[in-house]
Amino acid sequence: MNPRTDFIENRTFDELLAGQQALLQRSVTADDIKAFALVSGDVNPAHVDAEYAEASRFHGVIAHGMFAGALISSVLGTEFPGPGTIYIAQSLHFHRPVRVGDRLSVQVTVIDKDAETRNVRLDCAVLNQLQQTVVSGEALVRAPTSKVLRPRADLPTLHLFDPDTRLRDWMAGLATQAGQTGTADRPALPCAVVHPCDALALRAALAARDQGLIVPLLVAPEARLRALAAELGLPLDGVEIVDVPHSHAAARRAAELAAHGQVQALMKGSLHTDELLGAVLAEPGLRTARRLSHVFRFEVPAYPKPLLVTDAAVNIRPSLEEKADIVRNAVDLARALGVARPKVALLSAVETVTPRLASTLDAAALCKMAERGQILHALLDGPLAFDNAISREAALLKGIDSPVAGDADVLVLPDLEAGNILAKQLEHLAGAASCGVVLGARVPIALTSRSDPVLSRVASAALARVMAQRP
Repeated sequence: MNPRTDFIENRTFDELLAGQQALLQRSVTADDIKAFALVSGDVNPAHVDAEYAEASRFHGVIAHGMFAGALISSVLGTEFPGPGTIYIAQSLHFHRPVRVGDRLSVQVTVIDKDAETRNVRLDCAVLNQLQQTVVSGEALVRAPTSKVLRPRADLPTLHLFDPDTRLRDWMAGLATQAGQTGTADRPALPCAVVHPCDALALRAALAARDQGLIVPLLVAPEARLRALAAELGLPLDGVEIVDVPHSHAAARRAAELAAHGQVQALMKGSLHTDELLGAVLAEPGLRTARRLSHVFRFEVPAYPKPLLVTDAAVNIRPSLEEKADIVRNAVDLARALGVARPKVALLSAVETVTPRLASTLDAAALCKMAERGQILHALLDGPLAFDNAISREAALLKGIDSPVAGDADVLVLPDLEAGNILAKQLEHLAGAASCGVVLGARVPIALTSRSDPVLSRVASAALARVMAQRP
C-alpha cells in the first residue's frame, strides 16, 4: 500500500518551512470543462459553445479561470498543508487562457508563517506545458496542528454523456454529406410523410427537410394540415401536399406513391403503426421476399457505440424463418451505418441451449444458418443473456469466450414483448436516445412512437435515408 496514493496525509504547522513546495499536475480535458460548468453553473459560451468560442478573441474553447483556482485549492486541502487546513484568503491573477490538452503544473510554496496565529502564507502558481504562467496568486491559510492520516475517499466515476448530443452529431455528419439542399451523390431523400397532423409530426418533417435529409411530400387532409401549420407558425411554402380525407387514405396513398417510385421512403406521422404497415403490406409493389421488421438505433450512455435492437414493434412471436429475416434486416442496416461485419447477439434468458426455452433453440439454429451461409456478412452468437451480450466482464465470469459477447452491435430479442420492454427500459431508465426504421419493404419506413420527440423522428428519417441510399 502506497500512502502517497491510498491515503491523504497533512503537513502540520510545525512541519512547514519557508521555501517548502508541493506540486500537482493535471491535463485538461473537454469533460473537465463541461463538468466544471455543470457543477458551477457557469455556462459562459466561451467555455461550452465551440462555435462562439472560435469566433472570440481566444479562437477556441477555454477552461474557466476558477478551474485553475480549484486545482490550487485541491493542493491546499488534500496535501499541503492538507486536512485540517482553514482557507482564509486567496488572490488570483489570470495571465493566459487554459485550453483542452494543456498539461498544468500547480506549484504551492510556503512564503512565511505566523506562530501566534498559525497562519501560513503561500505563493501559488499554475504553469502550462510550455512553462508559461497561466495563473498566479497568494493564499493565506490556517495550518493544522494535529497530524491527520486518512484513507483517500473512494469517489464514484463521473461520466459525462448526452445521448441526444451524440444523436445530433451523427445526423450533423449526414447533413454535412448531403448539404442543406443535397448533393448529386447524396441527395435529400424524396419521402412521403404520412398524416403529419400533430405538432410533433409536422415539426419533425420540416426539421428533417431543413437538415437536408428529406424532401417531404405531406400526405394528409390539406385544410387540417394548413390550419395546424398556421397555428404553429410553420410556413409550408414550397412543400408539396397530397390532399386526402383521413389517415387511412393517407396510408394507402403514401404506399401507392412509394410503389410507383414517386418517393423513396415513408415517414410515420400521427397515425397508428398498424394503419401504415397495413397499407404497405396491401400494396403488392412494396412487398419483397423479406419479412417486415423494425430496428431501433440507440445511443446508450453506458455503451461505447450505437446499439441496434430488433424487433420491438412489428413481429409479435416470430418464427425461426421470420427471425432469420429480422436478423438480415438488422445486418443490412448495421452495414449501411458503416459496420462492415456486425456482431449480432441472439438474446434469451440464459446462455445455454435449453429445450424448454424455444428462444435458445432458435438462437442456436440461427448461428448454424450463419455458418452455412444462409445469413451473410455478420458474426452471430447465441443464445446469450443480456448481460453477456453487452458486458465483456460478465461474459468472462460465465466462461463465455466469444467475439460477440460484450461487444454486440445488434441485439435480437426473442419476441416483441421482450423487445418492447428492453427498448422502453433503455429510453426511460438508461437515458438512451433512439430512432427507428422498418425494413423489409421496397422502401424504408421511418417509424417512431407518436409520443417520441422531434429529435427521434428526425433521426429516424436519417436512418431511412441511409438505407434508401446505401450502395
